[in-house]
Amino acid sequence: MLRYLLQLIVWTIFMAALLFWPAGTFAYPGAWVMLVLFAGGGLAMVLWLSKRSPELLRERMGSPIQRGQAGWDKIFLGVFMVLFFGWLGFMSWDAARTGFSAVPVWLQVFGALLIVLEFAGCAWTFNANTFAAPVVKIQEGQKVIDTGPYALVRHPMYTSALLLFIGLPLLLGSWRGLWISALLSLALAWRSVGEEETLRHQFTDYDTYRRRVKYRLVPGVW
Repeated sequence: MLRYLLQLIVWTIFMAALLFWPAGTFAYPGAWVMLVLFAGGGLAMVLWLSKRSPELLRERMGSPIQRGQAGWDKIFLGVFMVLFFGWLGFMSWDAARTGFSAVPVWLQVFGALLIVLEFAGCAWTFNANTFAAPVVKIQEGQKVIDTGPYALVRHPMYTSALLLFIGLPLLLGSWRGLWISALLSLALAWRSVGEEETLRHQFTDYDTYRRRVKYRLVPGVW
């Protein structure tokens, strides 16, 4: 438990550096709200999963490069993480450039609510699927999950991430950040296709599940 809490502290400090250094000031309300949300959400996840599923907590707090992970996913996650970190820094710089006033306050509040919904979506997913590892790999005892959010879409974690990709630029006050959000969303969509190929080869009943739950990320759309 202590190790996970220390990881959370280091991660929060790292994100703070990504936000405040490009902004050039600590007078950045959106960044402070984001850090509180992420630190609070991360703490809640650690405390809950430590009781609900210690195995899943270990997976979620593990390295982005793991044994048994698909080779293409190792490359994908490396590139994706660099893009995500650069996105945070770019948005803080962009918001500072416009005096933190480009996005109206009510939309920043809406962005914060989307982030809270993203956390709720992740919690719903974790509750339904204790095999929700952050990397594409097959775990011992893993099976096809079709309950909870998986009855609506095949990749509910990615659906939740879409809310984050919209909410963060709004909260941080960067309209331009939404363009990168679109790129990140397309990247996750591409990953979902590759992940499904891995699952299809491993589980004979995955095609049956795909026919029953037609949408990958957004119900009624795709």
